This record gives sequence, structure tokens and C-alpha cells, in this order.
Amino acid sequence: MPPPSTWSWSTRGAFLLLVLVWGLNYPFVNLGLEFASPLWLATLRAGLGALTTLAVVTAQRSWGTLGPAGRRDALLLGLPNTAVFFGLWFWAAQSVTPGIAAVMIYTFPLWVAVLSLPVLGYHLAAVQWGSVAVGFVGVALISQVGIAGKTVVSLPAASALLAAAVAWALGTVVFQRRFQRTEMMEANAYQLVGGTVGLIVATAILAPLPVPVASTDLFASLVWIGILGTALAYVIWFTLLGRTPAATLSAYLFLVPVVALAASAVFFGERLTLLQLVGVALVLASIFGIARAQGGSTPSGDDRR
Repeated sequence: MPPPSTWSWSTRGAFLLLVLVWGLNYPFVNLGLEFASPLWLATLRAGLGALTTLAVVTAQRSWGTLGPAGRRDALLLGLPNTAVFFGLWFWAAQSVTPGIAAVMIYTFPLWVAVLSLPVLGYHLAAVQWGSVAVGFVGVALISQVGIAGKTVVSLPAASALLAAAVAWALGTVVFQRRFQRTEMMEANAYQLVGGTVGLIVATAILAPLPVPVASTDLFASLVWIGILGTALAYVIWFTLLGRTPAATLSAYLFLVPVVALAASAVFFGERLTLLQLVGVALVLASIFGIARAQGGSTPSGDDRR
């Protein structure tokens, strides 16, 4: 699997689109939470994303790559990868500004790097470990959102966001270990269905009321986070995941909180401090370090993809 530095320009463009869409998810989630409870919003996002993805997979004639065991495993992976991830994130987003939420969620690459060794057998080079560490420090500095936003994240909210990041990371590395490149699209559709079912059950048990308030803003939020931020973004994400080691690919996602912070500054009045500017510089430096370490992420076992 080639490193991102060998991607074609079209692949790089797709990844930049992914970063933009996922970065803007955060303000749109906060917008949607004004009209729907966290579990309802998470369920609607996952459901709309699943329906759109099913249509895309059907149009691409990508069905038939998975056997019964593969379909079962993909459905089950939807629980950490979609249900737990969305549910915890949206619950915490009630009390956390979009920029801070993005920073906390995007400790994700660190968890992927840690989990890639036992799950995938990938050994990161020292330069890559150092680059991920530098990026994590940058993310920590970026989290100093304080002029117009909240400066303190409650322990429950911070724990929920970190747990969401771990759930997403676990789902990602297990997904890459379990499925071949040719199976990724169909497996993605099934995991979204599994995650949606999990969220429907959780919503029915934990928070069936209040029912979401229909509005133009809620519709706009769902179109963005459901169709663009889930269906389109996941097609790009799982396509790239079939080509690139999870630890290497996820390191580049440090760009997402930068986009989220910029969007939050525009829509919610968050402002970058000097420490945040230093953090942005460290994030970009970490990405450069990962890109320079070509071939540093190598599998210790068989590479089936």
C-alpha cells in the first residue's frame, strides 16, 4: 500500500475534500443539536448516510464481495465505528464548542497508531512516531480556545469525546484488518446499517423524546452531516483505507480540526490564540514528517490488501 506522498493528484484532491467536509461537520452538528437531541441527531445522520451509501453501492454494482461472515462482521463493526462514535460525540457536543470537539475527537490518529501494532502488525518508524507525537502536542495547543468560547471542558464531556475517538480508531484498524480492498465499499454500507440499527435501539430505550423539530436548519444540518459528511466522506475514507496503512492515513487527518477551528471562528466566534497558532504550525510539521517517512509503516504479517 503506497504512502500518501505517492497518491495521484485526483486522490489528493479527494482527500482534501474529505478533510473539508469532515472539518465542517462540527459546526453543522452544533446547528443540528438546536433542533434534535444527540441520539436523535446521531440516528438521523447514520440513517441518511446509510440510505445514501446503499444507493451508491447499488449504482456502482459493488454488491456480492462479502460472504455471510463478512456481512455479519461489517454489521457488528458499525457499533464502535458509527453508533458509539456518533452517540458519544453528539452527546458531548451539547456543552463543547465545535473547535474543541474536533480537537478532542482528532486524538484519533494517536489511538490508531497505538492500535495498529497489535491489530494490524504495522511498525511505525521512529520519525513517524515522533511526527504523531508532535501533531498531538499541536492538537493540545489548538485546544486553547478561550476568547469567545468555553475554556474548560467538563470531565464527562472530555471523556465522552476521547472514548468516541478510541471507538472510531478501533473500528478503523479492525476494519482494515478484516476486509480486502475490493470489499471496502460493501462493508462500509453494512457497517453504516449496523450502526444505524444500534442507534435506533439506543434512542428508543434512552431518549425517545423529544422528537426532533422539523426546520430548514435541521434539514441543512442533516444534508451536510448525513449525505456529505457520512455517505460521500465514507466512500472516500474507505477507498483510501484500502490503499494506505491506517496509521499513516489517519495522521493526515490532523488537518480536520484546523478546518473545524476556522469554521467555528466564523460561525461561533471562537478565536485563535498565539498558542493555537503554534499548534497549527506543529500540526503541519507533523504532517510533513509523516509524508517524508516513506515506507516507514511496514507490516509484520501478511499484507492482504
